[in-house]
Amino acid sequence: MRRKKYLYSLAFKQKVVSEIEAGDITVGQAARIYDINGHGTIDKWIKQLGKNHLLAKVVRIEMKDEKDRAKELEKEKKVLESALAQAQLKIIALESTIEIAGKRYGLDLKKKIGESK
Repeated sequence: MRRKKYLYSLAFKQKVVSEIEAGDITVGQAARIYDINGHGTIDKWIKQLGKNHLLAKVVRIEMKDEKDRAKELEKEKKVLESALAQAQLKIIALESTIEIAGKRYGLDLKKKIGESK
C-alpha cells in the first residue's frame, strides 16, 4: 500500500507557524488540530518560516578594518605578555644573583641597595 503524500500550501504553513510562535498552540496541538502527520514536519516549517528562532542568535556586523584592528591588538597583546614574562624572569635572575652575592660576601645587599636611595 502506498503512503499518501500531503502537500500543504505556503499560507497554511505560515498560519500554523504563526499560531505556534504566538503561543496560541503547541506543536503537538497543531498536529492534532490540523491533522498534520509526519514526525518533524511542523518543526521543519518553524525552521523555514518562523521568526522566533532568530531571536536567540547574535549577529555581529563590523567593518573590515575593525576585524583587522582586533587581530592587530591580539598580536600586540601577545608581544606585551611575552615582554612582561621576560622582565619577570630577569627580575628573578637579578634577585637570585643579589642573594647569592650577599651570601658569598656576608652582606645584606638588598638592605644596602635600599639605603643608598
